[in-house]
Amino acid sequence: MAAVLSLYRQFVAFAAGRMGESLALIVSRLALAQVFWASGRTKVEDGTWLQVSDTTRYLFAEEYAGVPLPPDLAAHMALYAETFLPVLLVFGLFTRLSALGLLGMTGMIQIFVYPEAWTVHILWAGLALVLVSRGSGLFGLDPLARRTCQTVCDSSCPSRRR
Repeated sequence: MAAVLSLYRQFVAFAAGRMGESLALIVSRLALAQVFWASGRTKVEDGTWLQVSDTTRYLFAEEYAGVPLPPDLAAHMALYAETFLPVLLVFGLFTRLSALGLLGMTGMIQIFVYPEAWTVHILWAGLALVLVSRGSGLFGLDPLARRTCQTVCDSSCPSRRR
């Protein structure tokens, strides 16, 4: 029994440490990115990256009419968010901001489009909230960007050059 408890303690120490957290965060980033990327790809004309399809225009004008934005604007905003924010999540760049944007989209979808689908939306919200609160972890570009910004700020700020 002591061996099992010791093994469990080692597992908990790993899972609670930076490496375990970072593994959980990359899985969360990839899972949330996949959901929104796949949705974004359904909004474009075949063979294009950012041309809103006629079907999407129709959906935003009719089925998603509860969204409190002009349908064409909402369609474009959704497409751009579902194209660019997942890419940022995959790379772990501006993770907190990207996840916050997808959390906002999730809220809009929940409130104005599919309020009965809360069991799915709560999973998306949970993933987004973890990423907003914890960031990218070790396996993302956020730590590199933070170090680069800190180096630039330290070298260009007269009060820090002493």
